[in-house]
Amino acid sequence: MGSCFGVIRQRSRLSSRSASRYSTKRGGRNEPLKKDKPKWKSDYPMTEGQLRSKRDEFWDTAPAFDGRKEIWDALKAAAVAIDCNDHELAQAIVDGASITLPHGSLMECYDELGNRYQLPAYCLAPPVNLVSECNDHNVSEQTEPQEKKEKEFQLKVRLSTGKDLRISATMADSIRQLKKQLQIQEDINTTNQRWFFSGKLLTDKTRLQDTKIQKDFVIQVIVNQPIVPN
Repeated sequence: MGSCFGVIRQRSRLSSRSASRYSTKRGGRNEPLKKDKPKWKSDYPMTEGQLRSKRDEFWDTAPAFDGRKEIWDALKAAAVAIDCNDHELAQAIVDGASITLPHGSLMECYDELGNRYQLPAYCLAPPVNLVSECNDHNVSEQTEPQEKKEKEFQLKVRLSTGKDLRISATMADSIRQLKKQLQIQEDINTTNQRWFFSGKLLTDKTRLQDTKIQKDFVIQVIVNQPIVPN
């Protein structure tokens, strides 16, 4: 790992000069990456798991936006470094990919061809109203006492692996509860599940009654394969 970072930093010294020449040529400016992280507040108290899902959703679709995939990959690596408070590594990645930062932030940047890239604040920092998984779980459990008495039905679920299955559910069930059922039924960890309905990501707190789902409708579940260390 250390040798990889060394190569990145060596490349950054060589490419920073060309990036500087390019920035001057296009009449723009290229500022060093600022250490300050953006501050933002979610519309609802967000758990770490929900934040991960939101970030995964962005990075899964980012290459479909304008720009080059290799630059999106570099931006993702830099964003992870920033989130881990490794500012030096993030700067080395940006320099190595010849990414120009007009304002010293990854929220707006350009590649050497002039393509514009924009990262949302949630990819660079957690919200100020982030809550722990433990606290969120306790709050949820307190608000779900007797709702299992509602009529059960078979919820149709389609996995990204291509498998279709059914899960016993009620309209009062939360996505968190259904994730647990799927984990028991298919041995898929809840942290590797992302539930979608009508193209919208369903958070753990969302209840089926909130989705307006009807009988015979299908919920899509994207299964993220865990990374196996070499």
